[in-house]
This record gives sequence, structure tokens and C-alpha cells, in this order.
Amino acid sequence: MEYRTKILIVEGNRIETAAYGPSPADAPTLVFLHEGLGCVSLWKDFPKRLSEITGYGTFMYSRLGYGGSGPSVLPRPVTFMHDEASRLLPLILKEARIHQHLLIGHSDGGSIALIYAGKNQPETLAGIITEAPHVFCEDKLVRSITKVVQAYEKGGLRDRLEKHHGDNIENAFWGWANVWRDPDFAHWNIEAYLAKIRVPVLVIQGADDEYATLDQVQSIVAKCGAPAASLILEACGHSPHGDQESDTLEAMATFVAKVLSAESTSTPTA
Repeated sequence: MEYRTKILIVEGNRIETAAYGPSPADAPTLVFLHEGLGCVSLWKDFPKRLSEITGYGTFMYSRLGYGGSGPSVLPRPVTFMHDEASRLLPLILKEARIHQHLLIGHSDGGSIALIYAGKNQPETLAGIITEAPHVFCEDKLVRSITKVVQAYEKGGLRDRLEKHHGDNIENAFWGWANVWRDPDFAHWNIEAYLAKIRVPVLVIQGADDEYATLDQVQSIVAKCGAPAASLILEACGHSPHGDQESDTLEAMATFVAKVLSAESTSTPTA
């Protein structure tokens, strides 16, 4: 089975998408939400591998300003993750005809997943997996982004990212770097959404995550309104699915099987 690529038009904007495995009409869908510098292509073959292991479909999209999607308006507001979770994500899922789904979000994508679940409480959402999410801003994060900006301005990082973002490269990078360094972002906090989450949550974080401390994980597990488990991976940085692919795949597949199996047995049949 091959990737199915498609351009969706949402609120007049071009949204790059890709899917693998069973269609939403035939099985639940694992929806991937990328990190602050990510896009469809930067997931590489991880969604394909998870689909093959679990038997469920996978769906990815590039947010506005990333990959092959249309540009976003800059500067991004401090509320950009709230806006994505409350308005754009539901519209994209509707346009893609996705019904029962489980969210898998990395970094900014993980935060978007938590807001989406806590604010919208959609009946079609079965669970959430977050990799290296943020629920509040930490000094460690801002310091790390400052170092990334230096790497980008020297050219090496820019060249690597441009292969994935093309004409969106400046939009993608500065839209991400500048909003996180905005002084107002020091007060950014989404912990209030955690208690309103009604689906199981798995939080995966690297012990050596350069953007966050384990306080992020502890907050989610302690304050989530539904069962929440955590997995801390040794010798792992901010990208568990890249740094510790096998362990991350195994943990996700186990969680997906447990959650969606429970979901199917609790759903009445005609």
C-alpha cells in the first residue's frame, strides 16, 4: 500500500495532506500533528510503520506556513495553537472525512492535541499520544530556541529545512521562532484544558529533551481528567520517534491497540 497525497482547501487555504493504510470509512485513523518546524515529509516513514503494526489508517497534514501548505500570516499570535486546535483541526478532519480518530502530536502538535481534546471534547476522539508536549513556557525552551536561531542564520539548518518546506522556509522558521520568543509567551499556559480531557493519554518524552523538563510530563499526568501514563526514554532528546524509534513505535502501538480495542467493545452494535 502506498501513501495517498491530497491537497485540501480549508477556509480558502491550501492544506498538504498524506494518508496511509485503511481509509477513514474502513477503520479508525491515527492523526499526526507535527512539531514547530515539522511538516508531512518530516514524519518520514514513521506513520507508515505504525499503520502496518496496528492495522489502522494514518493521516498527516502540514499546518499553514509549513511544507506544501499555503503560507500563514505572520507574526503568528501567541494563541496560534489554540486557533489551530479549536478551528482549523476540526475543519481539516471534517474535510478529510475522518471520524473515529486518535491524535499523535509532537511538541507544538502535542500541545495542540491537548487543547483540542480539552476544549472541543469531540465524541469521535478515542485517545491522545503526545511526544515532548508543552503545557507551559519554560526558560529552557526559550534558551534552546535562541541556539536554533543561531544555527539557522549560519545556513546549515536553513538548508536542511528548506528541502521540506520549500518556499515556506522563512514562514515556517520565523513563525515558530519569533512567537516562542515573544515576551508575552512567558505567560502561555494550557494546563486549564487538562482537567477537561475525557480520553486516555500517553505522554512520551526523552530524558535528554533539550526543550523541556520533566515538569511538563508530571503536570499532564497529575492534572489530566482521564487516565494518563508517561514513558521517559533514556538517551533520547526532543524527538522520541526519531531518537528511539523502536521503543516509541512499540509504546504507541501498545497504547493504540488498548485504546481502540476498548473503544470498539464499548460501542453498541446494531
